[in-house]
Amino acid sequence: MARTLQNVWRNLWEDEHGQDIAEYAVMLAVILVIVVGTIRLIGSNANSVFSNVGSAIQ
Repeated sequence: MARTLQNVWRNLWEDEHGQDIAEYAVMLAVILVIVVGTIRLIGSNANSVFSNVGSAIQ
């Protein structure tokens, strides 16, 4: 029984298939943070520009 558990733990430790999914998840999270930050920055700048143009028209 102890030998079987030892083999199971060794196989789980050496198995690298799940790491690919975790790496893709981390990359996706980083990309989403960058995209959301960029959109928020552009959105606030665009709001300022449109406000200035609206004020200048009136």
